[in-house]
Amino acid sequence: MSNQPAILIIDDEVQMRKLLQITLESNDYFVTLAPNAKEGQILAANHPPDLIILDLGLPDEDGHQVLQKLREWYSNPIVIISVQSNEEDIILALDNGANDYLVKPFRTGELLARIRSALRGKFFEKNSPVISCGDLQIDLSTRVVQKHAETIKLTATEYTLLTLLAKNEGKVLTHHYLLREIWGPGYISQSQYLRVFIAQLRKKIESDPNRPEIILTESGVGYRFISKE
Repeated sequence: MSNQPAILIIDDEVQMRKLLQITLESNDYFVTLAPNAKEGQILAANHPPDLIILDLGLPDEDGHQVLQKLREWYSNPIVIISVQSNEEDIILALDNGANDYLVKPFRTGELLARIRSALRGKFFEKNSPVISCGDLQIDLSTRVVQKHAETIKLTATEYTLLTLLAKNEGKVLTHHYLLREIWGPGYISQSQYLRVFIAQLRKKIESDPNRPEIILTESGVGYRFISKE
């Protein structure tokens, strides 16, 4: 069991919990189940898992509030599953610290891919001086970015944006989060800044900027950095 990543599922639907348990256990995850917010938070505190799957529609407490409480102390990935598909709910959850958001019903294959991506981010060496993504390398100590062993010239803002995305590999970063972190709170409505710099970055690091494979767009929400390793 020690080599199995531990996943806590907090969801009030019996059928959903059973489906997730069977799917995850058959893919070598150790699964713990909680039918409500109270039990979920107790289990998370007593045996902190490697990842939490959290349903927003819980019977005893609003899922957004549970997410905020967990993020006060829990730093591992949290993947939200919910029937709510509106952008406001998705953006709120991501801004409150969720690593990802899946709308019910979803394909189990997609869930497994999102879990693998979130766990890669967890086990990624945060203090590693080099981030590798296929032929792309980002050296955090020298601030040098290379593709096919050739140095890419980036502006200071482009470099900051790229490293912020890369350090959060697999996680959706919202427009508001990126704008606030890079340009400051006064710019959170200036989404055109972000579009311009993302386009510039893609021209420099993507093999085909029109079909990006490294910096992916989450429509209406934000961007996600995907390692090709």
